[in-house]
Amino acid sequence: MKSAAITSNPSLDSIQKQPWKLAFVFCFLVLLCDGADIGILAFTLSSLKQEFVLTNVQAGALGSWSLFGMAIGGFFGGWACDRFGRVRVIVIATALFSVLSGFSGFAQSYEHFVALRFAACLGLGSLYIATNTLMSEMVPTKHRTTVLAMLMTGFTLGSLVITSLSAWIIPNYGWRIMYFISFSPIILAVLMYFLVSEPQSWKESRALKLSGAKNSLQKPENPYKAIFENPKHRIMFILWSMSSGLLLFGYFGVSNWLPTYLETELGIKFKEMALYMAGTYLTMMFAKVVAGIVADKIGRKIVFAFGTMGTALFIPVLVYMHTPENIGWLMITFGFLYGIPYAINATYLTESFPTAIRGTAIGGAFNIGRLGSVIAPVAIGYMAMQNSIGAGLLLMAGAYFLCGLIPTLFIKEQQYDPQKA
Repeated sequence: MKSAAITSNPSLDSIQKQPWKLAFVFCFLVLLCDGADIGILAFTLSSLKQEFVLTNVQAGALGSWSLFGMAIGGFFGGWACDRFGRVRVIVIATALFSVLSGFSGFAQSYEHFVALRFAACLGLGSLYIATNTLMSEMVPTKHRTTVLAMLMTGFTLGSLVITSLSAWIIPNYGWRIMYFISFSPIILAVLMYFLVSEPQSWKESRALKLSGAKNSLQKPENPYKAIFENPKHRIMFILWSMSSGLLLFGYFGVSNWLPTYLETELGIKFKEMALYMAGTYLTMMFAKVVAGIVADKIGRKIVFAFGTMGTALFIPVLVYMHTPENIGWLMITFGFLYGIPYAINATYLTESFPTAIRGTAIGGAFNIGRLGSVIAPVAIGYMAMQNSIGAGLLLMAGAYFLCGLIPTLFIKEQQYDPQKA
């Protein structure tokens, strides 16, 4: 019996490891497409301004409408993760943004484009929550931050891919082709539906909730009720909503306007700007992996604080101390700091809530925060009209500093193990 048990272990291990590897590949590719699709707007913004004769405020509003759609999609996507499953939400969200973003290339007016972009972002907004929740429940605690940080490099790689494609496609073929490329991720949705299963902890948690509902002859408890009735969960939810709002305010404000800032206010030609952005994204990918490894060694909190506050302190350096000779090095340094918070945020956040309410809690907190960040692109657009884009970027620096301060002071790390029901 003992020898039989020993010989069965290798096959058992391979069965347990294979879903983890397969799920990672699909989640990585889905986030790559997510990052690419979000990046498309930044690189087509100048073209859209010319095509539809837009003011800076209208151009900034495109980013805000995108964030609003992502917030709504992420809010309901987190709830759907707990109710219907993490994999199912990823599949539906990927198919939704793929089709609608592709059709954005056919838009004939500003209003038409806004409507399609908003609807596509309903799907995009669910993917960050669903993919990170899925992987956090499959990866052991010892390596969780490293793996989730590597997962987030997919998002940055998507930005890098779209940067390279933009430098080639937009000058030669126009902005619409960029959106037609977005039809391709629907292939991932179909394959993932058939090849990836739900994590075991979610299945067990779901079975427990359904069993409890049958025994008590009542409907399963509303997860938001469970969050707000428990003082600990309620406080974590509020703190993460505030921190996420500040993180996303800074992140999307910078990402939407940085290419335009380099091109218009610094006078860098489009292809050179794309090269600088590509270097920044490559550095971000490296930073995310390094940050994940370090966070698994010394803790999530200290690395998150270093990334957020470091970004806050470096933005003024980028705005006021750039020269034609040093702008490349400044962008690389900025990319390293800028990439760290997103590498740590997912693990830190998912470990703050138990499995039964995790999807709802992180979806709600992250996307309530995202709603607060909706004004960031418009705010920079307004400040660009009154002063400069650089002045708007300084506002983002303040948001980054406060974002790091809240978890540093008030949020304990590793409160729950995502692999337990």
